[in-house]
Amino acid sequence: MKQLFSLLGLVRKAGLASFGHDSAKAALRSGQAKLCLLCADASPRLKEEFRFLARETNTPLREIEATSLEIKAATQYKAAVVTVNNAGFAEKILAS
Repeated sequence: MKQLFSLLGLVRKAGLASFGHDSAKAALRSGQAKLCLLCADASPRLKEEFRFLARETNTPLREIEATSLEIKAATQYKAAVVTVNNAGFAEKILAS
C-alpha cells in the first residue's frame, strides 16, 4: 500500500491524475484515463457507475483497500475515485 501512495503522490505532482467524481468521469469519457481506482469507502452507487464507465471505455479498474482519507494523506485530495492519466504510471500501479 505504501508504494501505491508514493506513486499516487508522484502522479498528483506531475498533474497526471483526476480526483473525484466529475474529473474522473471526464477523464474516462475523453480517453485520458489509463487506470481507474476506487477506494474501499466509495458508495455502492459510485462503484457501480465507475465499473460501468470503465467497461464502456475499456479502462482498467482496480478497487483498492485504501480509504478516501488515506488517499488525501498521500495526495492532498480527498476522493473516493481517482484516474491515472499516464500509461507508465498506470502500469506501475497495476504491477504493485
